[in-house]
Parts: sequence; structure tokens; C-alpha cells
Amino acid sequence: MAIFSQDALNPGVKKREVFGWAMYDFANSGYTTVVITAVYATYFVGGIAQKAEWATFAWTLALSISYAIVMLTMPSIGAYADMRAAKKRLLMIFTAGCVVGTLGLAFTGPGTVALAFCLIIISNLFYSYGETLTAAFLPELAKPDALGKVSGWGWSFGYFGGMLALGICLGYVLWAQGQGMSADQFVPVTIVITALIYGAAALVTFKLLSERAMPKPDAMQTSGFKASFAQLKTSLAQLKNFPDFKTLLLCAVFYQGGVMVAISIAAIYAEQVIGFQPQETMMLIFALNLAAAVGAFAFGYFQDRVGHKIGLGVTLLGWIATCAIAALTTTKGGFWYAAALAGICMGSSQSAGRAMAGLFAPQAQLAEFYSLWGFATRLASIIGPLAYGSMTWATGGNQRMAIASTSVLFIAGLIVLARIDVERGKGCSCLIGWDS
Repeated sequence: MAIFSQDALNPGVKKREVFGWAMYDFANSGYTTVVITAVYATYFVGGIAQKAEWATFAWTLALSISYAIVMLTMPSIGAYADMRAAKKRLLMIFTAGCVVGTLGLAFTGPGTVALAFCLIIISNLFYSYGETLTAAFLPELAKPDALGKVSGWGWSFGYFGGMLALGICLGYVLWAQGQGMSADQFVPVTIVITALIYGAAALVTFKLLSERAMPKPDAMQTSGFKASFAQLKTSLAQLKNFPDFKTLLLCAVFYQGGVMVAISIAAIYAEQVIGFQPQETMMLIFALNLAAAVGAFAFGYFQDRVGHKIGLGVTLLGWIATCAIAALTTTKGGFWYAAALAGICMGSSQSAGRAMAGLFAPQAQLAEFYSLWGFATRLASIIGPLAYGSMTWATGGNQRMAIASTSVLFIAGLIVLARIDVERGKGCSCLIGWDS
């Protein structure tokens, strides 16, 4: 098809390899859709924690701890991956870790708060590592002027993976409910389904995706992590050479914090505030993923046409409107509108940010700079959901106030985005060496 043009790819890159790369988005989307958003999040709050006042806070705290670990460790892992040309090898290890951790969630139930809490930290930790590493392949595959559309291909295809996992789980849940089963019986099965789809789809990535980077000569002269920390220290000290990349990181801290609220809280809000039933929530999230797939795919072309900065700004305006609708609506129909808009904005904003980071990152240090990008997005993942959970707890469960306040994060992101000079950022990415 012409829309998947070979002209968008770097010399020597075949479409089958891009398909393999996109399959990782397809693989891991089931985890975020079923575990973090649609099924296990609400089960943790309502089933495992028995709707305690602190339940939502505990859920956001578990996610925040995992993101804090990623934030502190991913930059050195990225430096190690660059020096040893080990992105693909590490991606395989992290995928296995997430699949095993997810399978462990199937053994949790009412009263096992501590076990569920720890397993969420473990599974989400390995998921986050994998998500960051797969993003670092993007500039190796796509030409600079096509980063938006190729990133959109991956994100949109990924949402279909989430819909596949959720669709199978929804079919099973409806059957199980018809048999009189309780959530304690059918939720563990949905977790197993999700883990198996993740592992099976990722095998396609490992088969088709190549490691194009070459080990750096000095990486073999000392221990891997010692060398990686030394390079990381240099990178952080010299980040002043990349002012627009630094500004983009700050922008991401704000707006990704709001996006993570939507990902981790949407199902909880739908059931606890609007009154959705579990099967209705799963249908809602399914539709949200469909909207996100369309948004990510179409917006990639829009972004390459109008520019990354304008494109990202448009999505942030959409997020502000989403927060307002969600906070004000009192009906299921009204919340469906908010979810549809959130889906479009979710796919487009995440794709836009990943592409923009690739535009500003130096080619010699893609994994390391995407790890710095991961550092910012994981910091956002702590700030957004934890602030939401804290406000909900502090106000005695007023989630409307919490979702309304989330708009402040998107407004701050817009303000910071205005400071970015795209052409200057592209120029800095061409720097060959570091200033001493």
C-alpha cells in the first residue's frame, strides 16, 4: 500500500523489519490495556483491596514505585545498550520478565494486597524497560522527515494488539458471567490470556527486527555497567548542548503525567464515579483503543505535514477538553464522548512525543537519549497518577475534582512546548562529538 511507503524508511530497511518492530507495540499493548487500564486496575481496587478508601492511592503508588525504579536505572541501561549494541538482547530479557510477572498476577485475589502490589511493580517495571528500548529502534528505521508517520504506524498497530487481548478477555468474561462465575474466578484467566499474547507476539519482533548498532571499541575494555555509568555522567553533564531536547523532556514530564492518569485511572473512574459495570468498562476501553489506533495512524501523517510542535500542541488542547468533559458529565453517554476524545488524543500525543524525541536525539546515542526520554516519561508517570490518587484520598474520594485538576498538567505542557525551537533541535542532533 502507498501509505506504507518504502520512501519513509532509511536505506537498507525493509518493510518486514518495520512490521517486526511494530509487532512489539502490538505485543505489549495488551498489558497496558488489560492489566493497567481495563481489568486488573478495577479488580485491585474493588476486589483485592475491597474498595478501601486508600485503594486507589495504593494502586497509583505501586505504579509510581515501578516508574521511579525505571527513572533511576533506565538511563544507565540505555547507555549500556548503546555501548554493547545490546538493545535487542535486553529487549528479550525484559519481555520475559514482564510476561512472568504478569502470569504471577493470576495468583492474586481478595486480601493479597501485598502480593498484588509487588507483582504490579515487577511486571510494570519490565514493561517500561521494554517500551523504552523498542522506541530507540525508531530513528534507525525511519528517515528524519518520516518519524511521525512511522511512529504512528507502530502506535496504531499496537492499539489493535490491545483490542485483540481485550476482545478475547471480554468474550471470556461475558461467557464466565453467564456461567455464574465471580471476578475472583474470571480475572485470573484474563491475566493469563494477556501474558500469553504478549509473549507470542513479541517472538515476531525478535525474529524480524535487527540490531543495527555496532559495539563501541572502548566498551570492551571495561565492565559494561561501569562504562555505561561513565557515559551517562558525561551525557547528563553535556545535555546543555541539546537545549530543545531538554525542553522536550520537561514538556513530557507535564503532559505525559496527564496521559498516565487516563491510562491508569480511566476504568476506575468509569466504574466508581459514572457507574459502569465491568463488561461495559471493557467495551469502553475497547472503543478507546480503537480511537487511539485511528488517532496515532492519521496523526502521524498530520504531524509530518504541519510540524511536530504544532501537532503535539493540538493534541494537548484535546486533552484539556477531555478533562473538562470527564469532570462535568454525569451520564454514561457523556463519558463515552470523553473516552473517544481521550483515545484520539492518547494515540496521537504518545506517537508525536516519541517521534519528536527521535528528531532531536543524536544517532550515535539513540538508546541512551531515549532512556533520558524514558526518564522523563516515568517521572511523569509518578507525578500524574500519584497526584490523582493523593487528591482522591485527601478529598474523601472526590475523583471529579482530581480529574479536573489533571488539566493543569496539559496546560503546563503547552506552555513549555512553546519554548521549543524545532530547527535548532534538529541541528543539535547532528552534533558528532561532545564539548569537553
